[in-house]
Amino acid sequence: MRSTSQNGLRVVWVYPDLLSTYGDQGNVLVVERRARQRRLEVSRLDVRSDQQIPTSGDIYLVGGGEDRPQRLAAERLIRDGGLNRAVSNGAIVFSVCAGYQILGHEFINDLGQRQQGLGLLDVVSTRGEGARCVGDVLADIDERLGLPPLTGFENHQGVTHLGPTARPFARVRFGNGNGSGDGFEGAYHDTVFGTYMHGPVMARNPHIADHLLKLALDVNALPPVDDQWYEALRNERIAAATQPA
Repeated sequence: MRSTSQNGLRVVWVYPDLLSTYGDQGNVLVVERRARQRRLEVSRLDVRSDQQIPTSGDIYLVGGGEDRPQRLAAERLIRDGGLNRAVSNGAIVFSVCAGYQILGHEFINDLGQRQQGLGLLDVVSTRGEGARCVGDVLADIDERLGLPPLTGFENHQGVTHLGPTARPFARVRFGNGNGSGDGFEGAYHDTVFGTYMHGPVMARNPHIADHLLKLALDVNALPPVDDQWYEALRNERIAAATQPA
């Protein structure tokens, strides 16, 4: 992992004008706060879709979006190339829903056509034929990441299949996750992560934000912080997910 700049961690929020549904912008707020609680210097850059993606960021966050904005975002990110170059330089990317699909090889766009993605994750997304995946989710994150259970809210029609180089981010206990019937939720490879979880997912799961910070800093642990508020929210949403309908 490359070292951070003298100005501290650089967090990039990608295309907030196109990809910021269901409060996903809250993810960047949580990453910032978790860093500052540890007295870490952190700078944030919101990059709109008419701006160039910088390659010098440490953590890139990509949110969800409606079908047409998703297509526009994918087209512009491919033309720009900055996010792919940043990953080649060792940057971390965390993506949600439409952003997750964009990071894969392809997805179905608003025109019903196969749309090329960035190829940063070995996944392919199609459009499901059944009921839309909506509701609270509880899942067990891949044990290799050493993180507690994942809680989030899903709202998608997409079905995502993992290729051989993608590991499932989590295995679902309640909910649908990737919608493919294999019980998986999200995917990751090296420093690139994708999930269908809104919430925003970082507010429900601050340990994910901490994991990204540790990757960016190349450390095994961070100083402890007060998680009382986060744990209250987590417990509330986990209870909601496990209650009978």
